[in-house]
Amino acid sequence: KVAVVGAGVSGLAAIKCCLEEGLEPTCFEQSRDIGGLWRYTEHIEDKRPSLYPSVISNTSKEMSAFSDFPYPEDFPVFLPNALLLDYLRRYAEHFGLREHIKFGATVISIRKHLDFATTGQWDVVTEADGKQTSHVFNAVMVCSGNFSEPSLPLHCFPGIEKFQGQYFHSRQYKHPDIFQGKRVLVVGMGNSGVDIAVEASRAAAKVTISTSRGAWLLSRVFDHGYPWDMVFNTRLMYLIRNSLPGPLSRGLINYKVNQRFNHENYGLQPEKSCLVREPVLNDDLPSYILTGRITIKPGIKEFKNNSVVFHNCPEEEPIDIIVFCTGYNVSFPFLEETVIKVENKHASLYKYVFPTHLEKPTLAVLGLIKTLGAMMPVTEMQARWVTRVFKGLCQLPPQSVMEKEVNKKKKNEVQWFGLSFDKILKIEWLLYMDTLASFIGAKPSVLGLLCRDPQLALTIFFGPCTPYQYRLGGPGRWEGARQAILTQWDRILKPTRTRVPDRSSSLCPSFLAVLGFLLLLVALIFGF
Repeated sequence: KVAVVGAGVSGLAAIKCCLEEGLEPTCFEQSRDIGGLWRYTEHIEDKRPSLYPSVISNTSKEMSAFSDFPYPEDFPVFLPNALLLDYLRRYAEHFGLREHIKFGATVISIRKHLDFATTGQWDVVTEADGKQTSHVFNAVMVCSGNFSEPSLPLHCFPGIEKFQGQYFHSRQYKHPDIFQGKRVLVVGMGNSGVDIAVEASRAAAKVTISTSRGAWLLSRVFDHGYPWDMVFNTRLMYLIRNSLPGPLSRGLINYKVNQRFNHENYGLQPEKSCLVREPVLNDDLPSYILTGRITIKPGIKEFKNNSVVFHNCPEEEPIDIIVFCTGYNVSFPFLEETVIKVENKHASLYKYVFPTHLEKPTLAVLGLIKTLGAMMPVTEMQARWVTRVFKGLCQLPPQSVMEKEVNKKKKNEVQWFGLSFDKILKIEWLLYMDTLASFIGAKPSVLGLLCRDPQLALTIFFGPCTPYQYRLGGPGRWEGARQAILTQWDRILKPTRTRVPDRSSSLCPSFLAVLGFLLLLVALIFGF
């Protein structure tokens, strides 16, 4: 019996993977519907993520799909939140997940059972309609997300107590009409910060973004008009990026991100350009900077009654509204600190999933990682691995080995293949997916497929690493995986190629097949 906390993306994947492995999941969802972060509500609900209605996915539908459930071909390439929620509902219906969810049930506490050291069981207390109920579960999957408790470190902003205008955290934002005719300051340059600044600039008198670190900016529309992640996250590109010497890798990344426009000329250049950090995905910001709608400024020195002073900028800038896009805290209010310790917004977890010190590996956290790629396949892969661990089919390393790895990654920078990943962006998406897939025997073998199915092998190596690759073999093998991989570009082009000229042409992949055999030799040399 497995308790699943939350019925968002991670929770739905957890339920489905439990059912695949013959486990008995019970999901506790405090709201009245599934969807988690992707379920928009006009009002802000306590202890729930809050979404603004214009949010669109930053990863393409083929890269964001659950590995055995492709998106409908007529869905757009990047999804508005309403369509993403529709997909989650279809997923839940297709696999019969709703019957395992208790809606309106809040998890109050999760504590070790008295004989935990021998049974690994947990005492779970839930509350529904004002009544508390106690349960005993053999295992727990925490899928509550980390977008519910806003981080608003006002002590880091001198003079904020003097400011006479309005300020709020981005979690409270819904519509841009509140900025009409105002001078707006957006603090922070993550995806939400840039989205809100762009929306605000259509109504506000002036919009300024304050960022102390800068950021790389990517467009959803990448090389030759294809989705960014279907170009970036391929096995070939992964091999090239991480087989080069460190300086050459960094130079390649700097060149690529500056190919569209020079970040330094737009005030966006990151302070430490040697760090591989989470880029901002936005299609409008460069043109809005060019047209004067948005101005980029450095970090904040202090606030005054009706203005702000930036570092290295002596003059005051008048403002009316401040939007703090300062992220979220990681918290597990239903767990004791002895189970999961959170420091500096980060939990100490092996592979970002398992606490290292439990006598029995019967509690796991899903979705608490940021990679440069889609989260749905990541949480699903975590769930596939976790359920195998719960059943005893996969073994974790000794505690000392797990703790050594976790302590190494506590540093602000993680060195890997000559590249440095900052504390926000934890690890390469493809590396993480392959690592977990290898634990359960689901990692595809390109070289093995080359003999049996050359077309599929070349598509896997040169094409995007779509999640269907991880259903070609191993536990949970899906018969439709091969066809889904070979038709992935069809589903991408279907919603966009709505007008085809009489003399149309498309790129012929045959040259890749010829070149493929040569480049696969490179893979052999590097042991890919």
